[in-house]
Amino acid sequence: MNNIEYLLSDINTINGVGPKTAKLFKKKNINTVFDILWALPRDIVDRSDLVNINELQIGKIQTIKVIIKKYYFPRIRNLPNKVICEDQTGKMECIFFNSYEGYIRKILPINSTVTISGKIGYYNKKYQITNPTHISSNTNSVKKIYSSYSLTEGLTEKKYQAIINEVLKNIPDLEEWLSDKILNKFNNISWKESILNLHDPKNFKKKGHFLNRLIFDEIMSTFIINSKVRKTIKKEKKNSKIFNSISNNYIKDKIGFYLTNDQQNAINEINNDLKSNQKMFRLLQGDVGSGKTIVALIAALNVISAGFQVGFMAPTEILAKQHFDLAKKIFNKNINIKLLTSKTENLEKKRIISELSLNNINLVIGTHSIYQEKIKYNQLGLIIIDEQHKFGVKQRKKLSDKGGVNCDVLVMSATPIPRTMIMTIYGDMDTSIIKNKPKNRKEIKTLSKIDTKLNEVISFVKNNINKDNQIFWVCPLIEESKKVDHQSSVKRYTFLKKIFKNKVGLLHGSLNKDEKNKIISDFLKRKINILVSTTVIEVGVDFPNANMIIIENANKFGLSQLHQLRGRVGRGNKESFCILLFKKNLSENAKKRINILKNSNDGFQISEQDMKLRGYGDLLGFKQSGLQSFRLADPVLNEDLFLLAEKEIRRIESNNLNLDKFFPLIKLYDRADIINDLV
Repeated sequence: MNNIEYLLSDINTINGVGPKTAKLFKKKNINTVFDILWALPRDIVDRSDLVNINELQIGKIQTIKVIIKKYYFPRIRNLPNKVICEDQTGKMECIFFNSYEGYIRKILPINSTVTISGKIGYYNKKYQITNPTHISSNTNSVKKIYSSYSLTEGLTEKKYQAIINEVLKNIPDLEEWLSDKILNKFNNISWKESILNLHDPKNFKKKGHFLNRLIFDEIMSTFIINSKVRKTIKKEKKNSKIFNSISNNYIKDKIGFYLTNDQQNAINEINNDLKSNQKMFRLLQGDVGSGKTIVALIAALNVISAGFQVGFMAPTEILAKQHFDLAKKIFNKNINIKLLTSKTENLEKKRIISELSLNNINLVIGTHSIYQEKIKYNQLGLIIIDEQHKFGVKQRKKLSDKGGVNCDVLVMSATPIPRTMIMTIYGDMDTSIIKNKPKNRKEIKTLSKIDTKLNEVISFVKNNINKDNQIFWVCPLIEESKKVDHQSSVKRYTFLKKIFKNKVGLLHGSLNKDEKNKIISDFLKRKINILVSTTVIEVGVDFPNANMIIIENANKFGLSQLHQLRGRVGRGNKESFCILLFKKNLSENAKKRINILKNSNDGFQISEQDMKLRGYGDLLGFKQSGLQSFRLADPVLNEDLFLLAEKEIRRIESNNLNLDKFFPLIKLYDRADIINDLV
């Protein structure tokens, strides 16, 4: 077994780990030797001070040297065995549950002097240690400072210590993958030395260079993969797309407003990619309402004018239909555009599939169904993916491959995220960012109200409905919960229906697709004025007549999520409002979040603040999405290391250096499955 194989071998290959212990480890998601190295110490236990019995402190872990004087082995089942011990200052008891008489006599012989360590209790006017963790006739083997690890039921501290010590003893020396210059920044400490230092209790409060070195390794493993993907895609030579830029002017005339500088810059970057002989693999990132769709449609028009087909995928049927309507409105009549979703009738679906294969359709817009296996494009030149921020590197690479060699890829995201997150999540792609919003967009006024003043909010809603406006009312829960004091959408819907009668609709994730589509359609057609909803309205559809959103229990949401929700309004030319309802006794952190949102409409600035307050893992549910999981690295706390890694990967790329020496690192950090797909 080589070094890497040992580190990635199953936990049960470690001496002392049988099937039962392996099962306990696997309950803690520790499956391999490498995994146990990242189950870091959560604290230290100091057993180094020897105290007398009369100095014992209840509730503390302490170490004493005693003489064994007497046994009590009761014959009644379930009663514990007891050993009386003493020193020159007093007596105490060692209590044993589930330990046999023979075992106790062996480890604690009468009249022997032993050193015992454990948590001190007090019962019936006597000090006790129940099931002592450390017993030895050799005082020095107990008198130590130990690293303390998170345990699970059935896994004792002593057993865990023995296993981790066995692993640390057998850690292999790996060939260095970092350059001398980078290594020097971490005091030239090796990977193995870093691991050993990380588990050494002396370093618990001062982790220094060895921790930073390991964090940097983890970041580099991701960046190397992204670099490999970029390199693989750029290697594919395609036919450049030949077109002029009249599409820009044509669409500008149709939409009736000037593009922002950011939109124009993004179009220029995309056009350069389309005209080159290297495949485009680009992220178009913009704040809510920044005008990404127009940029994407201009790109689509350019590709169509070059003689290619375009596929435009949206996450929902409603959003696909909205993109379809916009494209029909602003594209020339001689461009054949079709909508393909699960709602499309079978006969029409067959017709669309046939016409796509004959190159009679220029642009098809739909949900993921437009990339089904049975659909064959004749000349697919561009794939546009809207709001698919939960696509990982592997899925995006497969999507790029499916399009064929001449097909460029443009992914859109309305999730403004900080630069370190872009590097991590979208590092395999080139990036265009739209920060400025079109001048016709009105600022959304954000207000906060304590929920005891709900009557004032209701009055404000009535005034807006009288002006023929529409309102979103967002609640965090579907049904009322006894455990969680959050407003439920069902309860709020019932309450509002009594006031506004048939002008209220209810939308939540438990409804089936047809029910959801009908309610959204009714709201779009203005059959209802108030849409009570959970956060399912967060992404996508444009509701130009909605000018107000009320968010209950606003302090329970992250800033970025609140900003995304707020972006559902302010899409028309009316003055728009976001009202944040909250309960009394807000924490200081919650007050900070609400004030940040009230004072800014800049999604990038808000996401930066959100990440600092909540941590990167909670930012818009990235932790749950499985996009990127770090064991040690944190894009907030370790921003300097992310920037250093970015600089290093650019150096490696510009010098066209061989990445083979990084393969052990990639394997260790579980990125090898992606690499295998690239070979």
